Amino acid sequence: MPVTSLEGLSDSQKQELVASLSALLVGSAGGECSADVLSAVATASGNDLSGAWAALFASVVDKAGGIEKFCAAPGGGGGGGGGGGGGGGDGEAAEEEKEEE
Repeated sequence: MPVTSLEGLSDSQKQELVASLSALLVGSAGGECSADVLSAVATASGNDLSGAWAALFASVVDKAGGIEKFCAAPGGGGGGGGGGGGGGGDGEAAEEEKEEE
């Protein structure tokens, strides 16, 4: 469900969204993701962020080594289904052909 407004969210949901977006912004800019910085970004965007949420997100990002762990690589997409288990003995046949040459 896309979020188009903060008005329909509970206070906890707002805090989590503001904290996560602040962490993504700071982390993608290469800045230090501390509680103070996250709070400052939230305030600059016109939002409030409690110290507890800021500290929690700063700690998680720090322990993960940055925001990269939380952002999928381009084309990373979903898990998708299984694939290509077949092929049988083609690998062996190709190996035999190389030996004969």
